[in-house]
Amino acid sequence: MPSDVERSSAGEGLGMRDFWLYAWLRRLAVIAAHVTGLGLTLILCVLSRPGTSLLSWHPVCMSLGYCLCMTEGILLFSSEGSLFCFKSRKSKVCLHWLCQALVLVAAAIGLGFIVASKDLSELPHLVSWHSLLGSCTLASTVLQAGFGLCLIFHKQLRLTTPPPRLKLYHTTCGLVVYLLATMTVISAMFSDWYQATVKGAVWWVFLLLPLFPSLVVMNQITNAYLPRKKITS
Repeated sequence: MPSDVERSSAGEGLGMRDFWLYAWLRRLAVIAAHVTGLGLTLILCVLSRPGTSLLSWHPVCMSLGYCLCMTEGILLFSSEGSLFCFKSRKSKVCLHWLCQALVLVAAAIGLGFIVASKDLSELPHLVSWHSLLGSCTLASTVLQAGFGLCLIFHKQLRLTTPPPRLKLYHTTCGLVVYLLATMTVISAMFSDWYQATVKGAVWWVFLLLPLFPSLVVMNQITNAYLPRKKITS
C-alpha cells in the first residue's frame, strides 16, 4: 500500500543518547557563534584605533554592522541558542528588522568614511579585492532589505508574488549577503594595514574566526528553509 514518508530530519536513525549529544553540540555551536561574532567585532574595533583617522572608523562601522548586528539578527531565529528564545515569533521578527536596520545604517556610515578617506588621500576606489567584495556585499544588502520590505508590505504594494516565495528570496539573499560579508572581512585581513598590525600565529587564528559564524548561519538557514520532499514507496 503506497504511503508518503517525509524526508528524515536531522538526527533520525540515531539513538536517543546520540540524538541528545547531537542537539547539545548544535547548541554549543550556536553559542560559540554568538561569542565569536562579538569577539571578532571587539578585536577589529580595538585594532582599528577609532578616532585616529577617517579610515579607522570604516572597520569599526562595518564590523558592528555585519559581524555583530547581522549575526545576531539571523541567530535570534535559531532554535538551539537564541538570546531571545523567550520572545514570540512576532517579537523576533521586529528584533530582526531592528538588527537589519542597524546593519544598513552602519554600512552607510562605514561607506561614507572610506570614501572620504580615499578622496582625502587622493587614492583610487575599487582597486582591491576587498573593495570589490565590499561593494557586492553592500549591493546584496540593499537587495535583501528590498525583499524584506516587499514581504512586510505585500498587501500594500499589491504584489503578485506569494509571501512564501518572497520569504525564500529574502532568506536566500540574506545567506548570500552573510557569506559575501565573511569573504570581505577575510580579504581585509590580507591588507597591508592589517598584516602590519597582526602577525604570526595570531593572524592565522583571526583569519579563521569569521568562518565559524558563517558555517553556523549557513547550517541554520539551509535546515530551516530547504524544501522537504515527500518520498512515495
